Parts: sequence; C-alpha cells; structure tokens
Amino acid sequence: MRFLRSRRNAVPGFAPTFGVTLLFLSLVVLLPLSALVLRATGVGPRKLIAAVTTHRALAAFGLSFGGALVAAVIAAIGGTIAAWVLVRYRFPGRRLLDALVDLPFALPTAVSGIALATLLAPQGWVGRIVEPLGWKIAYTRGGVVIAMVLVALPFIIRTLQPALADLPLDIEEAAATLGAGRLRTVARVVAPQLLPALGSGFALAFARAVGEYGSVIFVAGNLPGKTEIAPLLIIVELEQYDYAVATAIGATMLVVSFILLLLIHTLPRLVARWRGMPEG
Repeated sequence: MRFLRSRRNAVPGFAPTFGVTLLFLSLVVLLPLSALVLRATGVGPRKLIAAVTTHRALAAFGLSFGGALVAAVIAAIGGTIAAWVLVRYRFPGRRLLDALVDLPFALPTAVSGIALATLLAPQGWVGRIVEPLGWKIAYTRGGVVIAMVLVALPFIIRTLQPALADLPLDIEEAAATLGAGRLRTVARVVAPQLLPALGSGFALAFARAVGEYGSVIFVAGNLPGKTEIAPLLIIVELEQYDYAVATAIGATMLVVSFILLLLIHTLPRLVARWRGMPEG
C-alpha cells in the first residue's frame, strides 16, 4: 500500500495508467506469445521434442543463436568505438555519419539483403575481388553473420551514446592526475560506467539478430543443415502445411530467446552490484 501511495503521489493517475499499460502489453505481447506456447503444448511432448531435435532444426538453431551471438559481440566492439567517436569528437560530416547509423532502422530488410548480395555475391563488388583469393563470403555462415551485424549495430550505438554523453570528463581527468594511463582509465573508470548501457544494447542487438530474416536469406544460400536459419525453417514448414513442426520451432526460439535475454540483462547488473557501481 505504501508503494502504491507513493507512486500515486509521484505520478497522477497511476492506477488507471498502470492498468492501461498492463492491458496494452497483454494484448500486443503476452496474448500472442501465450497462444504460441499453448499451441506448442498441444502438439504433445514427444512430437515437440522430435521436431526440434532433428539435424536440420538443430543446425538452424545453432546458426541463428550462434550467429546472433557472434554478430552481437562484433557489433558491441565496433559500436562502442563508433559511439565514442560520435560523442567525444567533432569533425566534418559527423552529423551525416550519425544519421547513417539509423539507416538500417528505416530500410526494409529485403533492401538490406539486396544491398549485401550486390556487395558480397561472387559477381558483386566485393565478392569478385575476394573470390580469386579463395575467399567466399556470400552463401556461407560468414555472410549470415555480416547481415546480422548490419541490423544489430545501430542498437549498440544508440544505447551507448546517451551513456557516453552523460559520462563526466572529470572522473577521467581525476584518474589521469592520479597517474592512471589511458588504457587503465578506460578499463577501471569508463568501462564500468558504460557496462549497464552496453548490456542493454547487447541484448537488443542479439534479439534483433536472432529474429532477422529478410536481409539474411539473400546472402545465406539457405542450404538445409548449413546456412539455413531458424526463421526460414519456420517459413518452410508453414509452406508445407506442417503447422505442428513450425509451432514447435517457434516456441523453442521463444523460450531460448527469453532465457538468453534474461541472462544478458541480469549479468551487467550483477557485475555492477559486485563492483559497487550504480546499476543505471
């Protein structure tokens, strides 16, 4: 009651707005996901396990989740550097570069896929250069990861930019006056402050990469057991009217994604609490 009273005093109309929020989330998020889980439980445990443990399904899960994890790590490294440059430095074309970060948000995923295929295909601008060297990017797992990085990178940059903008320069100057070098200042002072924001951005990037479909299928080759992602496998099963298998694969992706996202969100807070930092 004390919590509700304090919230009611702080936010006028807390009770009705909280009820509308729960109703909206239930209709838009919880109800469709619950329907998917209930449909999957109706399949039966034996058929459910059989559907998600085939060689083709396991390979698709491995590429989707493994590729998304690798893409999120690459995006975290590159996105952190890009966010640092955009926030801490002023240079000609900075506003244009900052606007280009949002381009993957605005582009349809099919357009991104066509653009990547134009670059990475054997006859593409980049593909024709690297193919004589014995390198093949398109129609491989590496091409899938590159497509996932493209859609995941903006989430890292946009999440870190406010955190970097709010990070005071005084603490870095204080560390320098105490004799800390640049690397030690970044590792011991800057990085802990950015860890919660980076964890949130990493979770968003990972989630976006796991569910990516349009930009991946153009450069993946879509070979079953090799370069086929789980969302594509769901589409294939639906086209074959095997709704039970499609539901089982979709429910498995939902459960695994939820567990991984929960861990990704929780880990930075646990580390921040262990280091005595504010969780942010």
